[in-house]
Amino acid sequence: MNAIIEKEIWEELKVIRRELGYIKEHMVDVDTVLTQEEERLLDESLREFEEGEATKLEDFEKELRK
Repeated sequence: MNAIIEKEIWEELKVIRRELGYIKEHMVDVDTVLTQEEERLLDESLREFEEGEATKLEDFEKELRK
């Protein structure tokens, strides 16, 4: 009877291992998910960039040094 229980446990562990592998492959990186506010800010900054309203980092750094 012990051998039967051990085999059932082993089979269940194999199923769990496969499921865990699937989860790892399809898991979303929490750092890539934007809040609504972050998405709004990103859209606004992209619009400003496309309209030429963005400031180059080099220019911004020069202004900071003044």
